[in-house]
Amino acid sequence: MGMVGHTFRLRRLRLKNYRSIRSCDLELGKLAILVGPNGSGKSNVLDSLRFVRQALGENLDNALRDRGGVAEVRRRSTGHPTHFTIAVDFLGSAGNVAGTYEFQVGAVSGGGFRVAKEACAVRSTDFGSEEHHYEIRDGEVVSTSEDRLPRLSTDRLALVSLSGIEAFRPVYDGLSAMEVFSPSPDAMRRPVAPDPGDLLRRDGSNIASVIERLDRTNPEVKRRIEDYLRSIVPGVESVRRLAVARWETLVFQQKVRGASNPWSFQATSMSDGTLRALGVLVALFAGTDATLSTVGVEEPETALHPAAAGILLDAIRDASDRRQVLLTTHSPDLLDSVSIRPDELLAVRSVEGTTEVSRPDEASRLALKESLFTAGELLRADQLHPETQEAVAS
Repeated sequence: MGMVGHTFRLRRLRLKNYRSIRSCDLELGKLAILVGPNGSGKSNVLDSLRFVRQALGENLDNALRDRGGVAEVRRRSTGHPTHFTIAVDFLGSAGNVAGTYEFQVGAVSGGGFRVAKEACAVRSTDFGSEEHHYEIRDGEVVSTSEDRLPRLSTDRLALVSLSGIEAFRPVYDGLSAMEVFSPSPDAMRRPVAPDPGDLLRRDGSNIASVIERLDRTNPEVKRRIEDYLRSIVPGVESVRRLAVARWETLVFQQKVRGASNPWSFQATSMSDGTLRALGVLVALFAGTDATLSTVGVEEPETALHPAAAGILLDAIRDASDRRQVLLTTHSPDLLDSVSIRPDELLAVRSVEGTTEVSRPDEASRLALKESLFTAGELLRADQLHPETQEAVAS
C-alpha cells in the first residue's frame, strides 16, 4: 500500500444540540455504518467531523458561515438551546497518544457566537505517562498542565494556537485531517485547472490531479483503485489524467465489444455510476497529508448497480484496515453481507424532527448475531431501529 504516515481515529463521538441531533454518544470502531432513511439526519453525524476539521483547519467563523450561522448549527427546538457541543475520544499513532477533546459554542445576541468551553486531555507513552491538559471557559483558563498558554480568544478554538506545544500537536493534526466526501459526477466531469493533488476535494472535482499524483508517487495505491473499479464497473481497464490546454480531466480506457484494444473515453462520456465509484475509491485509498485520519463517505452506493454493492463493501473493508471509515447509507444491497457485525452499525431515525442515533436495538442486534437476518433484510423490513435513550442509559 505504499508509505503510511501516522494514523488517527475516533473511539467515541458525543454530540449535543448539533443540527437535528439533541444528544448522542457513539462508540466507533475502525468501520462504522450509519443506517437510516433519507432525511433522518445521518449526514449530520458526519458533518460534525467536517465541522471540527473546518473550525481547526480554517477557522470557526468559516465553519459556522458555511452552515448558515450558529442559529442553523445549534438544534432548533421549543427549548431554544443556545449552545452546541462536539466531543471526541481519540487514539493516534504519532507519539502514541490517547485522549479527549471537546468544545461548546454558544450563540450571542446579534447573531454572533463565542467558544463557551474548550477542553483537551492527552496522554502519550512517548512523553512518559503524565497528562497534558487544558480547560478554558469563556476565554479564561480554568486549569492547565502547561506553564503558559498563548493568548486566547472566544471567537476561535485554542487548539489551533496550542498545536505549537508538542503534546497537543498530534491532536490538532489528527482532527484537522479528518475528511468527509460526497463525490459529485457532475463536478468530476468538468475540466478544471490543475492543483497539487495532495487532497481530494469533498466533491471530487480535482480528482484528475489526485490520480496524476498517485501515478507518480504511489502507483501501488492507484493499481488497487483500478482493480476495484474494474470489478465494480466491468469493462473499465484504467484511468489517467488528461491535460487539455490549461485544464485537465480524466480519460478512461474501456473494453469495447469487437475492438482488439480498449478505447479511450473522457469523463464527459462516462456514467454517473462509474465516476461516483471512482470518487469513492479515491476518497478511501488516496490518503490525507502525513496523518491518515478518519474518513467519512456519504451514500457510497449512489448510482451504482446493486450487483456491485458487495465489491464496494470489500473495498470499504480493505480501506478500513488502514484508516477509520464512517459511512452513511440507506441501501439494503450494501448491507446484505453476512460479514457486517452489529457493532459496526449505527441506526438513525428522525422522530418529530429530532435525529435519534445509537447502536441498533436489542432485537436487531440479536437477529444479526444469530445470523437470522442480514442488516439489509432488517432495513428492507424497516426493522433496524436505534436503541432507546432509556435502554442506552440502563
